[in-house]
Amino acid sequence: MNTISLVNSVSLSIVVPLYNEEESLEMLISSILEVGNSFNFEYEIILVDDGSTDGTWEKIVLIQKDLPHVRGIKFRLNYGQTSAMVAGFDHAQGEIIVTMDGDLQNDPSDIPKLLE
Repeated sequence: MNTISLVNSVSLSIVVPLYNEEESLEMLISSILEVGNSFNFEYEIILVDDGSTDGTWEKIVLIQKDLPHVRGIKFRLNYGQTSAMVAGFDHAQGEIIVTMDGDLQNDPSDIPKLLE
């Protein structure tokens, strides 16, 4: 995999809206972290729980404890993907924002291609 060459002051926010993604969340984070290991800049992962009724939020809380660059946002009700993305954008600190689906429809290994 190619190393992405961005100025060190530029950071990336990966915004992931989630709804009942308890089963796929760990694989998603693992895949993002694998790609993130090639970055030569700081990045964050923003997980937006859009009112899930399963254990998605509890998994986000556990992931945040181990990974300080992961942040979670929780909606009490399901407002839809657009609202979840907007919340992620509003909290993003990176100059560049990439969105991903929580169900692994988007391959995290495509992030470097998007950045090019």
